[in-house]
Amino acid sequence: MVTVSPKSPIDKLPVGPLQTESNDALEGAALGRQSQNQDAPSRTQLNLWRHRILTLLFIFFCATVGVLLVILPWRPEWTDNHFLLGSPGLRAFVSNGFVRGLCSGLGLLDIWIGFWEAVHYREPSLH
Repeated sequence: MVTVSPKSPIDKLPVGPLQTESNDALEGAALGRQSQNQDAPSRTQLNLWRHRILTLLFIFFCATVGVLLVILPWRPEWTDNHFLLGSPGLRAFVSNGFVRGLCSGLGLLDIWIGFWEAVHYREPSLH
């Protein structure tokens, strides 16, 4: 068994058959890291495009739901639908101006969230 003093420099370590095997393993690990580094740009590009598409879908979703919530409560379809025909109490509640205004306010908030997300969009850093 060979022991090395902690004070000896690394480049003067004894070389033996076990040492060469570990060097081969280190070289294989280095080659594996190089292949991972070559795959890394494609993964980061994929993540970047995924982030862009998800952000665009979120903005589109916010804008669509927001516009629907702003306009729909003031249309006749809001109270004259088959979901509310069997429940007059719920129909009276939904027809209340406060509830309609609350839904329109939530729609404006939703539009604002989509707008804010679009204006403050930042590309993630590629590492």
